Amino acid sequence: MSSKFPKKERLKREILIRRLFEEGKSITSYPLKLIYLPVHSPAEVKIQCGVAVSSRNFKSAVKRNRIKRLLRENYRLNKEKNFNNIEGSFAFLFLYLGKEMPRYEDVERHMKVILKQFLIKISNEDPVK
Repeated sequence: MSSKFPKKERLKREILIRRLFEEGKSITSYPLKLIYLPVHSPAEVKIQCGVAVSSRNFKSAVKRNRIKRLLRENYRLNKEKNFNNIEGSFAFLFLYLGKEMPRYEDVERHMKVILKQFLIKISNEDPVK
């Protein structure tokens, strides 16, 4: 995997996003929450990822977009370290649950915690075939 976040790795299909909320499992490291779901997708993409910020907590679109940018950037920088040897395909959705503007360092710390917890969880579960 490259350290980019190309279009094919972005989670955009409404059906898949709906399935994530209905069937997905979650990991929380406040103020971040990861909802993930094993999916059957083309072998070229191991993980499709999306980010979301509540408009209830952040009325300003500028602030929501800044938080989403922070989440995407931290995911992009940490995915290569964590997902080189992952088996199967997954859909990810990162939610920001906090009510105040995050600092980059806080988002980075919680992102690393969540990704490590995810790897531990999937290594203990049976792979989807």
